[in-house]
Amino acid sequence: MKMKKLLKLMPFYKVTQPLSDITVQGISMDSRSTGPGDLFICIHGVEADGHEYVQEAEAKGAAVIMAEREVITSLPVVIVNDTVRALAMAASIFYGFPSEHLRVIGVTGTNGKTTITYLLDEIFRNYNQRTGMIGTIQVSIAGKTYPVKNTTPDSLSLQRYFAEMRKVKVTTAIMEVSSHALDQGRVYGCDFDIAIYTNLTRDHLDYHDNFDDYLRAKSLLFAQLGNGYNKGRRKFAVINKDSKQAKRFIRSTSQSLLTYGIHSNADIMAKNITLRETGAAYILETPKGEIAINSPLMGLFSIYNMLAAAGAAILSGIPLTVIKHAFETTRGVRGRFEPVRQGQQYGVVIDYAHTPDSLENALKTISEFCKGSIYVVVGCGGDRDRSKRPYMADAAMQGADYVIFTTDNPRTEDPKQIFQDMTSHLSDPFELIEDREQAIEYALRVAKAGDMVLIAGKGHETYQEVNGVRHHFDDSEVAKMILKRMKERPS
Repeated sequence: MKMKKLLKLMPFYKVTQPLSDITVQGISMDSRSTGPGDLFICIHGVEADGHEYVQEAEAKGAAVIMAEREVITSLPVVIVNDTVRALAMAASIFYGFPSEHLRVIGVTGTNGKTTITYLLDEIFRNYNQRTGMIGTIQVSIAGKTYPVKNTTPDSLSLQRYFAEMRKVKVTTAIMEVSSHALDQGRVYGCDFDIAIYTNLTRDHLDYHDNFDDYLRAKSLLFAQLGNGYNKGRRKFAVINKDSKQAKRFIRSTSQSLLTYGIHSNADIMAKNITLRETGAAYILETPKGEIAINSPLMGLFSIYNMLAAAGAAILSGIPLTVIKHAFETTRGVRGRFEPVRQGQQYGVVIDYAHTPDSLENALKTISEFCKGSIYVVVGCGGDRDRSKRPYMADAAMQGADYVIFTTDNPRTEDPKQIFQDMTSHLSDPFELIEDREQAIEYALRVAKAGDMVLIAGKGHETYQEVNGVRHHFDDSEVAKMILKRMKERPS
């Protein structure tokens, strides 16, 4: 593609050399992946500044550099005032504005994003539609999966994924949208059709200035739905009306609104709820009618996730019978309230709960059906928001009968400092076992028939990061291995 074409959305820029005869083969923002003929765009990221890697990009064969300031290179340089926006514009043009040809559903909030995206994926596939999914666990395009580094990739990767989706005739793209991505402009250029808000609790305050700044970042998804009313391209906001912050999100958008809830009067509601160890039953009330749901997903928070997914599906024209089938046959999401069964006489659940609110919800869900004692194994990540650590400990102490604090991903931080932050204010007894495998084994060995063990914080993750090195560690695998060993060699 001609370089001049990639600049057509940019109103002002300066060039150091003529560009008229330059054809760009690709776009890159990482000098390590730059190829011959690429436009290399210098991004000032959290960990590195692309302006410092121009010479490496030139050595890899880059044809043009885009930057916010003058750089040392023999290549033509396009100087713009904001390379993050320029990256999104250039990537959108290069890949042919692919999100405009898809139904794009974005899900934001502190908890529930992953489960809702998976539920929607199941609903649309049950309706014989090809889907693409972008989120915490992976990127999936018509069944083909790719690993991810961030919950929401950068704008260049997103446009590339959307283009691949369009190529293989995907009709609906469903993606988690993090506060970091919204704040850093990673979703610039994404043409969202439906935006879903789940809830908002303390999280990522190591990045955001305060809770209000966190809320502001999340609300950008709804503000960016736009102010116009394109007759052929309607936009919708799906809002959890039971959330304390619901009004703030409702006011963030001018687009059509669909609310859901259990306690508040909403467009989509769950009535006659029954919660049990094997799942949840309720009547799903919608503007399109009502239908009985009997799902294997456990807990009140799972019902909220189903209500959100139902809202987006209804707005997409999916019949209630298809939604019912998906909710009643789903296996859930790996690491999200995932049961571990090896013939033991007590329950074991793996959950990603890594915020005080999500941990509280997970323990509250267990308390709804547990006949015995509740054990929880939990820690906090290193090099992250220290302010939430005592709240995580409080949630564990208040929701469980027995608490075992252990490591999560200590990263480069001393686990002893993490434990100190979590427990210095506690007076009630608890166990502290630094080795996560030993902590899990302790809980599994002391639990008795009728008890429940919650292993929280890592969920689907298959590693533990210690001193910057990722070691293989899967809570589900470890729990199954220990339970099998206990069965073979009971102590």
